[in-house]
Amino acid sequence: MSNARTEPGAAAGERAHPRPTLRSRRRSLFASTVGNVLEWYEWSAYAVFAPFIATVMFNPSDQVSALLSTLAVFAVGFLMRPLGGIVFGRIADRRGRKFVLVTTMLMMAAGSLVIGLMPTYASIGAWASFILLLARMAQGFAHGGESATANTYVAEIAPSESRGLWGSIVFVAIFGGSALAYSVGGAVTSVLSDSAVAEWGWRIPFLLGAFLALAALWLRRSMDESEVFSDERSSDGTQPPPRRQVVRAVLLVVAMTSGITAAHYTWTSYVSTYAITRMGMDAGVAYWCSVAAQCIALTTLPLWGRVSDRVGRRPMMLTFAVLMTALQIPLTGLIGSQGWTLLVASSVALVVVAIPGALLSATMSESFPTRVRTQAIGFAYSVSVAVFGGTAPYLNQLFVEFGAARLSSLYIMLLCAFTGIACYLMRETRGIDLKDA
Repeated sequence: MSNARTEPGAAAGERAHPRPTLRSRRRSLFASTVGNVLEWYEWSAYAVFAPFIATVMFNPSDQVSALLSTLAVFAVGFLMRPLGGIVFGRIADRRGRKFVLVTTMLMMAAGSLVIGLMPTYASIGAWASFILLLARMAQGFAHGGESATANTYVAEIAPSESRGLWGSIVFVAIFGGSALAYSVGGAVTSVLSDSAVAEWGWRIPFLLGAFLALAALWLRRSMDESEVFSDERSSDGTQPPPRRQVVRAVLLVVAMTSGITAAHYTWTSYVSTYAITRMGMDAGVAYWCSVAAQCIALTTLPLWGRVSDRVGRRPMMLTFAVLMTALQIPLTGLIGSQGWTLLVASSVALVVVAIPGALLSATMSESFPTRVRTQAIGFAYSVSVAVFGGTAPYLNQLFVEFGAARLSSLYIMLLCAFTGIACYLMRETRGIDLKDA
């Protein structure tokens, strides 16, 4: 019996396309995940080496200003994510998810190559800062499209009864890419002297990321297109989804992800910098503690995804909001100059962050109709990440410099409250057919 059939509403004589098997879906999941890990590695490498980049790409005479400028460039990259999410989301909803996942991989790799090879402030002055800014803007644009499309793609190829489990793999890639970046950071700072890292060693992770992207591109070329997308494209239906429904869902997703992304970037991209620059912790120790904490949190993601497939998305999201609000201040206060303090605080915080992180792909995809799913996720998720996540390292550092470190924790707690309110207002979507979303 043939495993292909003509799609409903397809034009007469149009060639039917084969339905992806579970095995081919798993291959596609693997290819998407490997590429997503590398994209997050390339994205996170900048945050990992921020203290070193600050000394070579900006005016080194003012170290505080240089570090803040480096983190500001980090935030600007995030501000490009909504635009990338909208543009690539629209392309993904018209041309397909696979096309966008290959294109964004190329753009991220190109940005890493530029950063790895560009001259320093000492060589070309302010042009170095400008080129760095452009490279991060390009990466932010690509990253917005990658994040939206990967979240959509994995949810669409997953079995409906296991969408939480499969979707958790997207956040596994996020933690995995970040942990890989910190592993490279730990290796580079352990093998090389501080002067060598500051002079040229910081370039290694960016050049490595550009090289590894070739393997990810090869894997992504063989991915299946999303069956849900293919069915939608070949159907007769042209009626757009209700605008009010989409706008409401977008606002709820922005609010829901605000606390998640702020907590995530605080505990993956900033606390190691805080431990190094403010608490006097050795850079290598801080990096390896961050790696260990992220690996611990990573192992819990499939568990949270599976639990959400059984009890629902909302109870899990609300659990995160309550726990993070209660733990943010004591965990931040625990960090000192010894490595174990960062390891314990980060591990606990990131295990809590992993609870909603495991559900994001499924929850966001279940909130939007197929016709606008990727562009809606691209806009809502990228706006939230840009406004609340990308600015978190900068705001944390700014509060610390003004002697108001407690304000950064209160900021995270407030956003977690927004997450809880949004989840309370959202409908439960566990197990729904994405064609009926």
